[in-house]
Amino acid sequence: MRTRAEIYGKEAAGLLRAISLYPGILGEQLCRFHPGKEDVARNLLAHLKRQGRAVETDEGRYFPYGVDAHTPDAGIGQAVWVLLDFADRVEFHVPGDFPVQIVFFSGGELYEIVHAALGQEDLVNHAMGLGREGGSRRIVLVDEPGQIPTLEFPGIIGYCTVASSGKVRYYKKQ
Repeated sequence: MRTRAEIYGKEAAGLLRAISLYPGILGEQLCRFHPGKEDVARNLLAHLKRQGRAVETDEGRYFPYGVDAHTPDAGIGQAVWVLLDFADRVEFHVPGDFPVQIVFFSGGELYEIVHAALGQEDLVNHAMGLGREGGSRRIVLVDEPGQIPTLEFPGIIGYCTVASSGKVRYYKKQ
């Protein structure tokens, strides 16, 4: 007979990994990392909370135990929604360094989700133009579509916005 740990260990480890990588991740986002097993993920999250391994805020955001629950970086929260659009094809993902929020591999290709907050377009253009010719494919997350014409650096394959509901809209320059 298999133990609970043997049955659900992979999912629990995946949940803890996501909480550690993306502090402040929403419970809904965590469940979407496990398609078809959302109920299992919710139960495991409750179990991880009871064990004291994860902390949930009143807003439904999860933080690793020992990390002060604070207001998470809005860019990382939005970038996770973009990552989840590709979740069924993602081989590996990790957080990036400003302004790259998330780096992931899919189909043998390297992708970066770059967040260009409103008013930071020049900073992002400069940061992404400095020695970042690594051949990765870049998805630029903007706060509003009007920013798109102001963003230009190597590797951009498209742009997107994320609604508060988590719905992602994609754009390309004409």
